[in-house]
Amino acid sequence: MSRHQGASGKGKPSGRGPSKPTNKKSGRGRDNAKSKSFARGNAPVKKKQTPSKPSKPSNPDEMRLNKYISNSGICSRRDADMHISVGSVTVNGKVVTEMGYKVKLDDEVRFDGARINPEKKTYVLLNKPKGFATTTSESKGKTVMDLVANATSARIKPIGRLGRNSTGLLLFTNDDVIVKKFTNSKNGVERLFEIELDKNLKFEDLKKIQEGIKIQGKLVPVEEISYIEDAPKSKIGLKIKNTGNTILHTIFDHLKYEIVRVDCVAIGHLTKKDLPRGHWKHLTEQELNTLKML
Repeated sequence: MSRHQGASGKGKPSGRGPSKPTNKKSGRGRDNAKSKSFARGNAPVKKKQTPSKPSKPSNPDEMRLNKYISNSGICSRRDADMHISVGSVTVNGKVVTEMGYKVKLDDEVRFDGARINPEKKTYVLLNKPKGFATTTSESKGKTVMDLVANATSARIKPIGRLGRNSTGLLLFTNDDVIVKKFTNSKNGVERLFEIELDKNLKFEDLKKIQEGIKIQGKLVPVEEISYIEDAPKSKIGLKIKNTGNTILHTIFDHLKYEIVRVDCVAIGHLTKKDLPRGHWKHLTEQELNTLKML
Protein backbone atom coordinates (compact mmCIF):
# COMPACT_ATOMS: atom_id res chain seq x y z
CA MET A 1 0.00 0.00 0.00
CA SER A 2 1.27 3.41 -0.86
CA ARG A 3 2.06 6.02 1.75
CA HIS A 4 -0.68 8.19 0.44
CA GLN A 5 -3.20 5.46 0.77
CA GLY A 6 -2.15 4.70 4.36
CA ALA A 7 -2.68 8.31 5.36
CA SER A 8 -6.01 8.73 3.72
CA GLY A 9 -7.52 5.30 3.63
CA LYS A 10 -10.81 5.10 5.50
CA GLY A 11 -10.75 1.40 6.19
CA LYS A 12 -7.41 1.14 7.84
CA PRO A 13 -7.50 1.08 11.61
CA SER A 14 -5.41 3.64 13.38
CA GLY A 15 -2.30 2.67 15.22
CA ARG A 16 -3.99 3.46 18.51
CA GLY A 17 -5.93 0.26 18.48
CA PRO A 18 -9.57 -0.44 17.86
CA SER A 19 -12.00 2.16 19.16
CA LYS A 20 -14.04 1.06 22.15
CA PRO A 21 -17.70 1.71 22.49
CA THR A 22 -18.45 4.28 25.17
CA ASN A 23 -21.57 5.37 27.07
CA LYS A 24 -20.20 8.82 27.77
CA LYS A 25 -22.68 11.51 26.92
CA SER A 26 -21.93 14.96 25.84
CA GLY A 27 -22.42 17.63 28.36
CA ARG A 28 -23.77 19.88 25.62
CA GLY A 29 -26.93 17.87 25.04
CA ARG A 30 -30.12 18.93 26.79
CA ASP A 31 -30.88 15.45 28.04
CA ASN A 32 -27.30 14.49 28.71
CA ALA A 33 -26.73 14.85 32.48
CA LYS A 34 -23.15 15.03 33.55
CA SER A 35 -22.26 12.16 35.84
CA LYS A 36 -21.04 13.09 39.31
CA SER A 37 -17.35 12.90 39.88
CA PHE A 38 -16.05 11.50 43.11
CA ALA A 39 -12.58 12.78 42.56
CA ARG A 40 -11.06 14.27 45.67
CA GLY A 41 -10.50 17.55 43.93
CA ASN A 42 -14.18 17.96 43.10
CA ALA A 43 -15.56 17.08 46.54
CA PRO A 44 -17.46 19.93 48.18
CA VAL A 45 -15.45 21.70 50.82
CA LYS A 46 -17.18 21.79 54.18
CA LYS A 47 -16.74 24.96 56.15
CA LYS A 48 -15.58 24.49 59.66
CA GLN A 49 -18.31 25.63 62.02
CA THR A 50 -17.08 27.47 65.05
CA PRO A 51 -19.10 26.47 68.09
CA SER A 52 -21.37 29.32 69.13
CA LYS A 53 -21.16 30.46 72.69
CA PRO A 54 -24.33 29.66 74.61
CA SER A 55 -26.17 32.85 75.40
CA LYS A 56 -26.74 33.54 79.04
CA PRO A 57 -30.42 33.44 79.97
CA SER A 58 -31.71 36.85 80.97
CA ASN A 59 -32.58 37.24 84.61
CA PRO A 60 -36.18 38.52 84.94
CA ASP A 61 -35.24 40.05 88.29
CA GLU A 62 -32.53 42.24 86.74
CA MET A 63 -32.74 45.28 84.49
CA ARG A 64 -30.30 47.71 82.92
CA LEU A 65 -30.09 50.85 85.00
CA ASN A 66 -30.98 53.15 82.10
CA LYS A 67 -34.10 51.10 81.36
CA TYR A 68 -35.01 51.14 85.05
CA ILE A 69 -34.84 54.95 85.01
CA SER A 70 -36.74 55.20 81.72
CA ASN A 71 -39.52 52.89 82.94
CA SER A 72 -39.94 55.07 86.01
CA GLY A 73 -40.94 57.94 83.72
CA ILE A 74 -37.98 60.19 84.52
CA CYS A 75 -36.50 60.42 81.02
CA SER A 76 -35.47 58.42 77.94
CA ARG A 77 -32.76 55.74 78.08
CA ARG A 78 -30.34 57.98 76.20
CA ASP A 79 -30.86 60.81 78.66
CA ALA A 80 -30.63 58.30 81.51
CA ASP A 81 -27.14 57.31 80.33
CA MET A 82 -26.10 60.95 80.49
CA HIS A 83 -27.46 61.35 84.04
CA ILE A 84 -25.74 58.11 85.08
CA SER A 85 -22.39 59.28 83.66
CA VAL A 86 -22.44 62.51 85.69
CA GLY A 87 -23.24 60.70 88.94
CA SER A 88 -26.90 61.65 89.40
CA VAL A 89 -27.97 58.07 90.14
CA THR A 90 -27.29 55.91 93.20
CA VAL A 91 -27.99 52.23 93.75
CA ASN A 92 -28.28 51.07 97.33
CA GLY A 93 -26.58 54.26 98.48
CA LYS A 94 -23.62 54.13 96.08
CA VAL A 95 -23.12 56.34 93.01
CA VAL A 96 -23.09 54.29 89.79
CA THR A 97 -21.55 55.71 86.61
CA GLU A 98 -21.00 52.44 84.72
CA MET A 99 -22.87 52.11 81.41
CA GLY A 100 -24.89 48.91 81.11
CA TYR A 101 -24.95 48.42 84.89
CA LYS A 102 -27.72 46.00 85.92
CA VAL A 103 -29.86 46.39 89.00
CA LYS A 104 -32.27 44.08 90.76
CA LEU A 105 -35.89 45.08 91.00
CA ASP A 106 -35.71 45.26 94.78
CA ASP A 107 -32.61 47.51 94.76
CA GLU A 108 -33.00 51.04 96.08
CA VAL A 109 -32.42 53.31 93.09
CA ARG A 110 -32.42 57.08 93.60
CA PHE A 111 -32.38 59.82 90.98
CA ASP A 112 -31.18 63.18 92.30
CA GLY A 113 -31.84 61.86 95.82
CA ALA A 114 -35.46 60.75 95.20
CA ARG A 115 -36.24 57.05 95.10
CA ILE A 116 -37.72 55.83 91.82
CA ASN A 117 -39.65 52.74 90.80
CA PRO A 118 -39.80 51.22 87.27
CA GLU A 119 -43.29 49.82 87.76
CA LYS A 120 -46.62 51.49 87.15
CA LYS A 121 -48.05 52.82 90.41
CA THR A 122 -50.69 50.38 91.65
CA TYR A 123 -53.23 50.63 94.49
CA VAL A 124 -55.19 47.59 95.66
CA LEU A 125 -57.71 47.53 98.52
CA LEU A 126 -58.38 44.18 100.21
CA ASN A 127 -61.10 43.18 102.66
CA LYS A 128 -59.02 40.73 104.66
CA PRO A 129 -60.60 37.59 106.17
CA LYS A 130 -59.33 35.71 109.22
CA GLY A 131 -56.44 33.30 109.03
CA PHE A 132 -54.05 35.28 106.82
CA ALA A 133 -50.85 36.87 108.08
CA THR A 134 -50.00 40.41 106.98
CA THR A 135 -46.54 39.74 105.61
CA THR A 136 -44.68 39.23 102.33
CA SER A 137 -42.74 36.28 103.77
CA GLU A 138 -43.55 32.90 102.22
CA SER A 139 -42.59 31.05 105.40
CA LYS A 140 -45.59 32.27 107.40
CA GLY A 141 -48.23 29.99 105.88
CA LYS A 142 -51.24 31.71 104.34
CA THR A 143 -50.60 35.41 103.85
CA VAL A 144 -52.46 38.41 102.45
CA MET A 145 -50.15 38.24 99.41
CA ASP A 146 -51.92 35.02 98.40
CA LEU A 147 -55.22 36.91 98.33
CA VAL A 148 -53.98 39.66 95.97
CA ALA A 149 -51.71 37.45 93.83
CA ASN A 150 -53.90 37.93 90.75
CA ALA A 151 -54.52 41.64 91.28
CA THR A 152 -51.37 42.87 89.50
CA SER A 153 -47.89 41.88 88.36
CA ALA A 154 -46.45 44.91 90.18
CA ARG A 155 -44.55 44.21 93.40
CA ILE A 156 -47.07 45.71 95.82
CA LYS A 157 -46.81 45.49 99.60
CA PRO A 158 -49.35 46.03 102.37
CA ILE A 159 -49.33 49.34 104.24
CA GLY A 160 -49.53 48.63 107.95
CA ARG A 161 -50.57 45.39 109.57
CA LEU A 162 -53.60 43.42 110.62
CA GLY A 163 -53.20 40.41 112.90
CA ARG A 164 -53.73 36.94 111.45
CA ASN A 165 -57.16 36.74 113.10
CA SER A 166 -58.05 40.39 112.47
CA THR A 167 -60.28 41.32 109.55
CA GLY A 168 -61.02 44.34 107.42
CA LEU A 169 -59.41 46.78 105.04
CA LEU A 170 -55.78 46.63 104.01
CA LEU A 171 -54.22 48.80 101.32
CA PHE A 172 -51.43 47.55 99.04
CA THR A 173 -49.21 49.71 96.83
CA ASN A 174 -45.76 50.17 95.30
CA ASP A 175 -46.02 53.95 95.64
CA ASP A 176 -43.47 55.16 98.21
CA VAL A 177 -45.15 58.57 98.40
CA ILE A 178 -48.41 57.02 99.61
CA VAL A 179 -46.53 54.75 102.02
CA LYS A 180 -44.83 57.79 103.58
CA LYS A 181 -48.20 59.49 103.92
CA PHE A 182 -49.42 56.59 106.08
CA THR A 183 -46.27 56.21 108.14
CA ASN A 184 -45.94 59.92 108.95
CA SER A 185 -46.64 60.04 112.69
CA LYS A 186 -48.05 63.58 112.60
CA ASN A 187 -50.01 63.56 109.36
CA GLY A 188 -50.77 59.86 108.88
CA VAL A 189 -53.98 58.48 107.42
CA GLU A 190 -56.75 57.60 109.89
CA ARG A 191 -57.98 54.02 110.20
CA LEU A 192 -61.27 53.20 111.90
CA PHE A 193 -61.56 49.92 113.82
CA GLU A 194 -64.52 48.13 115.30
CA ILE A 195 -63.26 46.31 118.39
CA GLU A 196 -65.03 43.74 120.54
CA LEU A 197 -63.77 43.23 124.10
CA ASP A 198 -64.28 40.35 126.50
CA LYS A 199 -66.33 42.65 128.77
CA ASN A 200 -67.99 46.05 128.75
CA LEU A 201 -65.61 49.00 128.53
CA LYS A 202 -66.01 51.24 131.58
CA PHE A 203 -66.80 54.86 130.80
CA GLU A 204 -63.82 56.09 132.84
CA ASP A 205 -61.53 53.85 130.81
CA LEU A 206 -63.04 55.19 127.60
CA LYS A 207 -62.29 58.73 128.82
CA LYS A 208 -58.69 57.77 129.65
CA ILE A 209 -58.18 56.48 126.12
CA GLN A 210 -59.88 59.52 124.61
CA GLU A 211 -57.73 61.99 126.55
CA GLY A 212 -54.54 60.17 125.65
CA ILE A 213 -53.33 57.32 127.80
CA LYS A 214 -49.72 57.03 128.93
CA ILE A 215 -48.16 53.60 128.90
CA GLN A 216 -44.64 53.19 130.29
CA GLY A 217 -44.30 56.96 130.27
CA LYS A 218 -45.19 57.27 126.59
CA LEU A 219 -48.38 58.92 125.35
CA VAL A 220 -50.47 56.71 123.07
CA PRO A 221 -52.41 59.02 120.73
CA VAL A 222 -55.95 58.09 119.70
CA GLU A 223 -57.98 60.22 117.28
CA GLU A 224 -61.44 59.12 118.42
CA ILE A 225 -63.13 56.47 120.55
CA SER A 226 -66.81 55.80 121.20
CA TYR A 227 -69.33 53.10 121.97
CA ILE A 228 -71.04 51.61 118.93
CA GLU A 229 -74.68 52.68 118.75
CA ASP A 230 -77.27 50.00 119.54
CA ALA A 231 -74.56 47.54 120.56
CA PRO A 232 -73.26 46.23 123.89
CA LYS A 233 -70.68 48.41 125.69
CA SER A 234 -68.10 45.73 124.88
CA LYS A 235 -68.14 46.90 121.27
CA ILE A 236 -66.42 50.17 120.47
CA GLY A 237 -65.18 52.19 117.53
CA LEU A 238 -61.60 53.49 117.68
CA LYS A 239 -59.77 55.68 115.18
CA ILE A 240 -55.96 55.90 115.02
CA LYS A 241 -53.29 57.01 112.57
CA ASN A 242 -50.81 54.31 113.56
CA THR A 243 -50.22 51.80 110.74
CA GLY A 244 -50.01 48.75 113.01
CA ASN A 245 -52.61 47.09 115.22
CA THR A 246 -50.23 46.24 118.06
CA ILE A 247 -51.16 49.59 119.59
CA LEU A 248 -54.72 48.34 120.09
CA HIS A 249 -53.53 45.41 122.18
CA THR A 250 -51.13 47.71 124.05
CA ILE A 251 -54.00 49.98 125.11
CA PHE A 252 -56.46 47.33 126.22
CA ASP A 253 -53.91 45.01 127.79
CA HIS A 254 -52.83 47.97 129.93
CA LEU A 255 -56.45 48.47 131.07
CA LYS A 256 -56.99 44.73 131.72
CA TYR A 257 -59.28 44.01 128.76
CA GLU A 258 -58.92 41.21 126.26
CA ILE A 259 -59.62 41.87 122.59
CA VAL A 260 -61.98 39.31 121.09
CA ARG A 261 -62.30 40.74 117.57
CA VAL A 262 -60.69 43.48 115.47
CA ASP A 263 -62.15 44.71 112.19
CA CYS A 264 -60.77 47.64 110.16
CA VAL A 265 -63.88 49.21 108.62
CA ALA A 266 -62.37 52.34 107.04
CA ILE A 267 -59.03 53.73 105.83
CA GLY A 268 -59.43 57.47 105.43
CA HIS A 269 -62.41 57.78 103.09
CA LEU A 270 -62.12 54.16 101.86
CA THR A 271 -64.78 51.77 103.16
CA LYS A 272 -65.84 48.15 102.70
CA LYS A 273 -68.88 49.10 100.63
CA ASP A 274 -69.36 46.62 97.75
CA LEU A 275 -66.19 44.78 98.79
CA PRO A 276 -67.01 41.34 100.26
CA ARG A 277 -64.58 39.75 102.69
CA GLY A 278 -61.71 38.02 100.91
CA HIS A 279 -62.10 40.21 97.80
CA TRP A 280 -59.97 43.07 96.48
CA LYS A 281 -60.36 45.99 94.08
CA HIS A 282 -58.21 48.62 92.39
CA LEU A 283 -58.74 52.15 93.64
CA THR A 284 -60.64 54.40 91.28
CA GLU A 285 -59.01 57.61 90.09
CA GLN A 286 -61.31 59.62 92.35
CA GLU A 287 -60.49 57.46 95.40
CA LEU A 288 -56.78 57.82 94.68
CA ASN A 289 -56.97 61.60 94.25
CA THR A 290 -58.85 61.94 97.55
CA LEU A 291 -56.28 59.73 99.28
CA LYS A 292 -53.43 61.92 98.01
CA MET A 293 -55.15 65.01 99.39
CA LEU A 294 -55.51 63.61 102.93
